[in-house]
Amino acid sequence: MRAPSELGTGGEGARARTGGVTHVVLPAFNEEGSLPALLGRLAALARAERVVVWVVDDGSTDGTLEVAAAGAPGVEVKIVSHGRNLGLGRAVQSGLRAVLEVAEKLDVIVVMDADDTHDPRLIRSLTEAIESGADIAICSRFVPGGDDSTAPAFRRMLSRSAAVLFRKILRLSEIHDFTSGYRAYRSELLTRAFGHWGDRLIEERGFACMVELLLKLRYCRPVIAEVPLVLQYDRKRGASKLRLRRTIGQYLKLLVRDRLTPAPYRAV
Repeated sequence: MRAPSELGTGGEGARARTGGVTHVVLPAFNEEGSLPALLGRLAALARAERVVVWVVDDGSTDGTLEVAAAGAPGVEVKIVSHGRNLGLGRAVQSGLRAVLEVAEKLDVIVVMDADDTHDPRLIRSLTEAIESGADIAICSRFVPGGDDSTAPAFRRMLSRSAAVLFRKILRLSEIHDFTSGYRAYRSELLTRAFGHWGDRLIEERGFACMVELLLKLRYCRPVIAEVPLVLQYDRKRGASKLRLRRTIGQYLKLLVRDRLTPAPYRAV
């Protein structure tokens, strides 16, 4: 992985984005209460940006699908629907697959939580990082200017412990926030990755899928940038879907699998 300091030094990651659409993927499971406000914020962003929102309804049992279908004035909303709940990993993969079917080379794909805890105004910072040469831009709680103080203690402990674990064991010191669900990707990077891994690009179904995707994309030698994220967990409606023991187990399993799996035998 090339570090953000290498932006603009040449190579694939240094090609700046000069136009294109920003596709925003929202994996959503029972987010009827949070989605209207978030779509409204994205509609405000769409007045200045070329934005398409993709709501991935992951088998919700509330009115999430109806809220997504109603959309918000001023922003195009597309729906990807799972007939039953398949988990975050499958929802992210379905959203990325759907976007890549229509995305152009210069488009940027943003993945963010649908619970309205992520500020859509940071999308501009993410796309600017891509325009400056990054292949992946991460909204990070653990860089100067970032903050996660509104999150419950157990979530803060898990995210920070995972960051320390993955940075030290995998020697990926340039990444500070491995578990952030708020990121932007250069579309051509994801096209290359899906071309190599196919549906194995994201195999984890739970929250560990965000780490898994980073670990696999590192074989594409991406330029990575981070922008500060002030998590607004106090805006969340409804109970958390994260299960602490299960997620810790997923992280440990992912770490072992990564250590035992050989690197791709050919360039990705």
